[in-house]
Amino acid sequence: MRNIVLVDAPSNLGLRPPAPGTVPGCYKLAGALRERGILRRLGAFEGGVVVPPRYDRGDWQEGDGVFNAAAIASYTRKLADRIEHHVRGEDFVVVLGGDCSIQLGAALALRRIGRYGIASIDGSADFRHPGNSDRIGAAGGEELALATGRGQEDLTDLEGLRPYVRDEDVCIFGIRDGDEDRAEFTTLKIANATVGELRKWGEENIARAVAQTLEEPELDGFWVHLDADVLDPSVMPAVDSPDPGGLFAEELLALLRPFVRSPRCVGLNVTIYDPDLDPDGKAGDLLTDVIVEAFAQS
Repeated sequence: MRNIVLVDAPSNLGLRPPAPGTVPGCYKLAGALRERGILRRLGAFEGGVVVPPRYDRGDWQEGDGVFNAAAIASYTRKLADRIEHHVRGEDFVVVLGGDCSIQLGAALALRRIGRYGIASIDGSADFRHPGNSDRIGAAGGEELALATGRGQEDLTDLEGLRPYVRDEDVCIFGIRDGDEDRAEFTTLKIANATVGELRKWGEENIARAVAQTLEEPELDGFWVHLDADVLDPSVMPAVDSPDPGGLFAEELLALLRPFVRSPRCVGLNVTIYDPDLDPDGKAGDLLTDVIVEAFAQS
């Protein structure tokens, strides 16, 4: 058994403000899950906190590219250093975000080491880029495009390692039925499955089959990106963009478990849950329970 190491990455740099003069509350995710005993319940070792820069969009305007780009680039390197250290030490890294831009830290870290895949479990593909949108700005909705080399160079080519993840090494799960990005994924041969398809074929069946493809010899391993908005708003309303038609807790657990239990999986990041939007704490309880149960020995 590998050691599980818990690392906090409380960055909200990749999201738009929920209201003028405010900042996204997802930076509280790590503290909220720790308050629910996730460190103890996972039997994890303490990996500390990677402190992000201050959230400040300055005089950014639409059309200026990704806001907070310099801060995100700096933080990506810093988080990558921490993740790389633990992966090279053969630990399993659980990173508590944060918005989805923290995934770039994992992608860069793994690119430094070798060739890794990513299993992205997300209600949206986060694949917005200049080739398919004129509304570039929030890296939290663009991180998968950035990781695969699409977008501005100061985020896509850190350390000259573009792309951090190859298209063919990406698998996306949990996007909503009818997602407009699917046509582009077909062209790029990026594997993906909607909520409806997961239910039709079975979440665990699909996860096991895809995990096997990510265990192929040409890959050194893979990482799991988990965005809380993959869950249906009826059970997970505490996200910035709740979208009906998501998975339920037992379905997410069936999907997540085969990935994190794979010997070739090196880590997991958790993003987007916003405690400010969860006054009774039920959504945070559910998210923590699903993560803990995914690692539990049957």
